Amino acid sequence: MTQEILVLYYSRSGHTAQLARLIARGVEEVPGMLARLRQVPPVAPVTELAQPPEPEDGAPYVTRQDLLDCVGLAMGSPTRFGNMAAPLKHFLDSTGAEWASGSLVGKPAALFTSTSTMHGGQESTLLTMALPLLHHGMLIVGLPYTEPALTATQTGGTPYGVSHVTGAGGDNPISGHERELARALGRRLAETARKLAADA
Repeated sequence: MTQEILVLYYSRSGHTAQLARLIARGVEEVPGMLARLRQVPPVAPVTELAQPPEPEDGAPYVTRQDLLDCVGLAMGSPTRFGNMAAPLKHFLDSTGAEWASGSLVGKPAALFTSTSTMHGGQESTLLTMALPLLHHGMLIVGLPYTEPALTATQTGGTPYGVSHVTGAGGDNPISGHERELARALGRRLAETARKLAADA
């Protein structure tokens, strides 16, 4: 039976979306697992025009049904002052019904982010994204040091999740180590979800 991992992200310049696709690729390297790519819509302090029901490019917008259908979640955002971007936080703040019903309890989750500089808040962003997921009762899956790229990387990559350093101009391509780690995290999340579902 095929099971789905929700790969949910917000991306402004496309770097976080690229990581999402790499994680999805890793998910689908695990037999019986599929990735469902979704994004959150942008938000603004004052909304004058409603967003179209489907984005002009990229993955479809996430729905609450996506959360209910998944057996695991990979969630990503660029950093904003060492924290997740407002659109992702806005979506998480709307998941009170899922918290009350416990619909995410026991599902594994993994995190990813991108920053313009090496010390631009990657680790703090990953850790603060974990907090609402812990409140939902999710099980956080990180990257172990048994992944060789984690100690070899000179760019992104942390034990708390996948990261990418875009450069001040946003023109750094995703490095080989960042690619390896993104796929590894996707595989690890999918393997964990599959084992948990088998034990349920």
